Amino acid sequence: MLLYPHLYIDGQWVEPTEPRHVELIDPTREVAFAKVAIGTAADVDLAAAAASRAFPSFSTTPVAERIALIDRIIDVYESHADEFSQLIAREVGIPVANRAQVNGPAGHMKVARDVLRNYQFEASIGDAIVRREPIGVCALISPWNWPVQTGVIKVIYALAAGCTVIAKPSMNAAASGTLFAQVLHEAGVPAGVFNLVNGTGREVGDTMSRHPLVDMVSFTGSTAAGRQVGAAAADTVKRVSLELGGKSANVVLPDADLEKAARWTIQRCFFNAGQSCHAPARMLVHESQIDEIVPFLVDEARSFRLGDPLESSTTMGPVVSADQYKSIRDLIKRGIDEGAVLATGGLEVPDGLDVGYFVQPTVFTNVTPEMTIAREEIFGPVLAVMPYRDEDDALRIANDSPYGLGGYVFGGERTNPHRIVNGLRAGRVSYNGAPTDSYTPMGGYKQSGIGRSMGRFGLEEYLEIKSIYGFGDEAQALPKLFG
Repeated sequence: MLLYPHLYIDGQWVEPTEPRHVELIDPTREVAFAKVAIGTAADVDLAAAAASRAFPSFSTTPVAERIALIDRIIDVYESHADEFSQLIAREVGIPVANRAQVNGPAGHMKVARDVLRNYQFEASIGDAIVRREPIGVCALISPWNWPVQTGVIKVIYALAAGCTVIAKPSMNAAASGTLFAQVLHEAGVPAGVFNLVNGTGREVGDTMSRHPLVDMVSFTGSTAAGRQVGAAAADTVKRVSLELGGKSANVVLPDADLEKAARWTIQRCFFNAGQSCHAPARMLVHESQIDEIVPFLVDEARSFRLGDPLESSTTMGPVVSADQYKSIRDLIKRGIDEGAVLATGGLEVPDGLDVGYFVQPTVFTNVTPEMTIAREEIFGPVLAVMPYRDEDDALRIANDSPYGLGGYVFGGERTNPHRIVNGLRAGRVSYNGAPTDSYTPMGGYKQSGIGRSMGRFGLEEYLEIKSIYGFGDEAQALPKLFG
């Protein structure tokens, strides 16, 4: 049993004000493997006070010092990479072969450092100086599906901006969150600049969102939880940045390479056992091509090797928890009951995996827009294949969702994809499987969120804007914000 008996407040490992802990369940073995201390509202008070005390000094540190700090964090993080890989395999079932979950955070930290190195904090409009300044104390609430990367992105951009932080990882990922706090401690982050309070969303997350010493809340998770965070933060009129749910559509145009589109969609949708908010969980295919594309989907879905995430040969581990397992299976059953056709997968337990929260990679066809599996975020390895008649019909179906996080389009040389790409109401759209870029902003339309993360726009989430008048000569020496 791994033990994590402390919170991290004001540069020290401290016991929580009340002796509480949570046991983390290994989703592969369905047994507890770690105990993690969890805090209460009183611990949030202590962390907020520490962050507030540290802010005046840290917010005025030279950019060069913050760049050097980020470099130290990167070095220490990379020295713990294998430890992170083993830990998240046991914590949330992510295969050790999935190095993106471990290597990605270092890459994002390097991008944040480079953005900071080149960012212009002061510019001018006419005779006025327009300055961007750190917003203050930031409450950062992270999910379990990208347990290290999402938290790292929030923390590193907040620190780059000159803010101080209270972090709360998901309860399912509290061990890796604690390990990242250890990284920051070893890297020499000044006392009070970073604080970690593990705990429940109902108590710790809500207290962070309402706390009068907190100036900004960044939350990644479900849309339902995001509404609660936004409502709690409204009492003190905090800035809120939310990355929430998704039900992204992939529109496959008639002249697309159907095999490429099918295999890419399965890999992207089922990556991380389908537990990704950007997953292309709806695949829109011209009605005349459904029968042609389904065999490629089935073949690719069956190529995954399910098993122990600690084994290097495993390409899909279990889903994160018993609750998530039940939710996914309930939605698969709902799809069957509502008349969708199973092309592969379903409710049967995968061969040889009687223990663990394993879900078969599942592909549904004959899915119509009103079906539950076409509308609700399943957050598991389940793809809904939906027919469309023409481009207008495809756009209507794709945009008929309360979500707008990601969008995907596959096409060939005979069609102009711009109408579909431009017509998708989503924060990020990828054409023909083009990879995303960490310098570009990530975020959603509609109920998929508020604000953006990553790159310059991600840094600016943590900055306030101040206009200064009366220093015309100084303003004229600065770059022009416009023109």
